[in-house]
Amino acid sequence: MVVTVSLVLLTGIVLVLLVHHRKVAVGGALIAVLFGFLLASTDAGPDISDSLQSVADTISDR
Repeated sequence: MVVTVSLVLLTGIVLVLLVHHRKVAVGGALIAVLFGFLLASTDAGPDISDSLQSVADTISDR
C-alpha cells in the first residue's frame, strides 16, 4: 500500500510539473489521468500493479 501511494504521488507530481512547464497541456494531463483510471479497472490492472510491486521489492532489497 505504501508503495502504491508513493507511486501515485510521484506520478502526480511529475504530471503537475509537466503541465506547469508546458510539456503537456492540461487536456493531455486529463486524458492521462482518465487513461490511468480506466486501465486500472481492466484485467491488466492487477498485472501492472504486481509488476510495479515486484520492481519496488527488487529495488528495496538492494
